[in-house]
Amino acid sequence: MASAARPARPGTIVPPADPADEPLLPVENHMLLIVGIMAASLLQILDTTIANVAIPHMQPSLGATADTVTWVLTSYIIASAVAMPITGWLADRIGARRLFITSVAGFIIASMMCGAAQNLGEMVIFRAMQGVAGAFIAPLSQSFMLDTTKPSRHPQMMALWGMGIMIGPILGPVIGGWLTESASWRWVFYVNMPVGALALSILIANLPHRDLRKRRFDLFGFAAIAVALTSFQMLLDRGQQVDWLASGEIWLYLFLMISGAWLAVIHLATAKNPLFDTELFKDRNFAIALFFMIAIGVIMFATMALLPPMLQNLFNYSVIDTGLVLMPRGIGVLISMQMAGLLMRKGVDSRPVVASGFLITTISLWQMSHWSLAADYRTIVISGLTQGLGMGLVFIPLNVSAFATLKAQLRTDGSSLLNLFRSVGASAGISLMSVMLARNLQTSHSNLGSHISSNTSSIIDVTTIDRFQAIGDIALKLVDVEVNRQAAMIAYIDDFYLMMWMTMAAIPMAFLMRRNKRAGPPPPVSDH
Repeated sequence: MASAARPARPGTIVPPADPADEPLLPVENHMLLIVGIMAASLLQILDTTIANVAIPHMQPSLGATADTVTWVLTSYIIASAVAMPITGWLADRIGARRLFITSVAGFIIASMMCGAAQNLGEMVIFRAMQGVAGAFIAPLSQSFMLDTTKPSRHPQMMALWGMGIMIGPILGPVIGGWLTESASWRWVFYVNMPVGALALSILIANLPHRDLRKRRFDLFGFAAIAVALTSFQMLLDRGQQVDWLASGEIWLYLFLMISGAWLAVIHLATAKNPLFDTELFKDRNFAIALFFMIAIGVIMFATMALLPPMLQNLFNYSVIDTGLVLMPRGIGVLISMQMAGLLMRKGVDSRPVVASGFLITTISLWQMSHWSLAADYRTIVISGLTQGLGMGLVFIPLNVSAFATLKAQLRTDGSSLLNLFRSVGASAGISLMSVMLARNLQTSHSNLGSHISSNTSSIIDVTTIDRFQAIGDIALKLVDVEVNRQAAMIAYIDDFYLMMWMTMAAIPMAFLMRRNKRAGPPPPVSDH
């Protein structure tokens, strides 16, 4: 970024500039470019959750059933997961600048088409197109923010980029709910147009070029990964509906997933020109970061999937009130990300910072596992703020460590893998917690119902209630409603308790990483 140098005072010794501390891709208006990149990144991450609350409103408009309308979400996730692994190859083949601009433009067009969809078939196709376009935005935004920034300022850029990634899922349901209630579910997609147009104009004017590289497309590796990811997502989406392994459909998905994953691993390890450079997996910090991305996906996205329906259904919060209660989680992320960025700039070892972040997140989940239906606003806010503080401390040091020793030409591939693993963790986490919630709800309802008798009720005698006929039926329904509420609360608590142990298990993994090391100076890059 070009800036006027401040004149030195007479007699002041000015230290020479560090030639290694220069951006790989210098730009004139760096801050404006960052605004454009962040707008595009936030646009994409918001769309992973913004449509969730609008699903019930889409169902009658699109002529869909409760089972088929979920394809509005599934088609986006599958298309994004399948397309994301080829980000690095496409960026090298057609140019990262061209791919980024085309992706943002395609995302805007697909959003307009989603808003105008008249039936479920059209919506599924347009959402798949949106998923493909959006798949390239997150990896390219991360790599461009690193490439256009001095290495000494990488922690700051990762903190800024991480804010969009972490806060997007929190704001998505709130914005989606407000738009759906005040206007129409179609505005959930139309809102992308003005933000996308701003991002697109900034990127066209300021985004720099990168060198093109000749890379053969690894069709076999891509096909194996695509089969594994698609089967994995279908298994998660359809499992609960068809009773998991009791269905032959699930066995087919499981076979395809294991076969595809096995072939992909063997091929990537032995092929001469695999889809991903094997140097990525030889970097210990990057390999461990991939594992942590799965954990972050499970904790962050599963928690955000559980809390809105819990607050609205059990605590009777409105959509707006739900958003206000969840907002402190985002505030905690903002605070801790800035702290983590400052610590990284001062050269603090990232390992204890990551471990501390997971420890704080564990404490927040412990707090949530002690909730009850009597929990007040303050209790929910404190645990959310605590969890935000923990997640922010994890995300920035993890990304800085993952890219610290990675070659510049591997950043796009590395970023696509990190984002892919986070998406896989999110899908797996949401599915696992939803299954546990449904099963624990049934178990808890059965256990609580078995204790309802004439001795446990001080209001009614359930053994003689049938003599009151209609009034007795109403009384029994009221008892059943309360049993359902209590059983649901127990099921949510069990989910939080499980996530607490999963988070605690990740803490020791932080110390398997190597201590931060500054990467060497980047190779010169010619402009096209």
